[in-house]
Parts: sequence; structure tokens; C-alpha cells
Amino acid sequence: MFGLLILVGLSEKVLVFPYETDFSFVALIPQKEMELRAFTLCMRVATELPEERQIILFAYRTADYDELNVWREKDGRVSLSMSGDGIFFHLPPLTTFRSSLCLTWESRTGLTAFWVDGKRSTYQVYKPGHSIRPKGTVLLGQDPDKHLGGLEAMQSFVGEVTDLNMWDSVLSRSMIQAWHYGHKVLKGNIFDWSSIEYELNGNVMVVHDD
Repeated sequence: MFGLLILVGLSEKVLVFPYETDFSFVALIPQKEMELRAFTLCMRVATELPEERQIILFAYRTADYDELNVWREKDGRVSLSMSGDGIFFHLPPLTTFRSSLCLTWESRTGLTAFWVDGKRSTYQVYKPGHSIRPKGTVLLGQDPDKHLGGLEAMQSFVGEVTDLNMWDSVLSRSMIQAWHYGHKVLKGNIFDWSSIEYELNGNVMVVHDD
């Protein structure tokens, strides 16, 4: 993908993005094509960045579209956008202490929700009938404004990410809460943190999660 070494597995490890850059990111290699009509995306995240700065939390882009982007916006809201205008949620703020953050969406109804520390936001209806296209690139730490390029320091993620998992279905409340509390749940079939394939680029540290 980037001509870098592909690494495998981050069990009990944390990705640390120590400072703002326009070149540090982690590329994640999905276990199956991301041709999705439903998903659950979960991660644990912490940041010291101030509220008035936009932060990319997850970026999946194909050649022409931002297929699936999750942002913390300048006003502190968290947004989901898929190939166009996004939707916005007022969630508890991301802080220096780790939050567990999940996002669920399904095409059939368009029902979309965020989950913070095991609690669900109100549902919003977003893009019913839509499907996410495959053959793109997933990045943590940066938002590619074009395929594999156009990175901006002022959108970069600074902080820690761990335990990122993704499924091609909407998990139940009990499963999301079990994941939040660190219990064993069905392994993510798109991304499973313990066996995830990834590439490091720039100044990203992999540290033991003590």
C-alpha cells in the first residue's frame, strides 16, 4: 500500500500520536472488503487537543469519495459523514481520560447512533439505502483529502487510540456494553485489534497498555 512493513496484532497495545503532523498516520488493512450496508465501529480514544480544533478520528476513503469519516468538530460535536454531508451528535467531550466510542449504522433504516462508555445517543436517520464502497484506504491520525494524499496538520489526531474493532453488522446493546467493559465479544470481522494488520507512517508509537 505504502511500501512499508505490514505489522500484525495490537493486543494490549496503544497507538500514541504524540504531536501534530501532516505525515504521521496508521493505515489499517481490513480483513474483508469494506462493501458495507451496516457496521459497528468501536475504539477507545483519549486526546488533550482543545475543543476548538477539528480532529479526525477515523477516515476511510476511496479514489473519489470520503466513504466513512468520523470527526470531532470545532464546536465539540462528533460527526459521521459518508460520501457527502454528515450528521452531528452532541456527545460527552473527548478528554485526556480514555473514552470508549462506538458508532452503529444500517442502510435498511438509516438508523445511526454513537455509544459513549456503553451509553447510546439518540438515533438519527442518515442515508437509508446507501452502501459504502470497497477498495479504499483506512487511516488513523490523518484525513486524506484525496486518495493517499492531501494531509493537513490542523486536522491530525493527537492522543491515544486502542482497541479498535469493526463489524459488518449492528451489534446489540448488550454486545456493545460488554465490549466497553472489556469482556470477550465476537471478534470484529473487518478489524479485530488483536490480529489487525497495519502500517505505521511517521511518528506514531506502539506502546504497551499498562
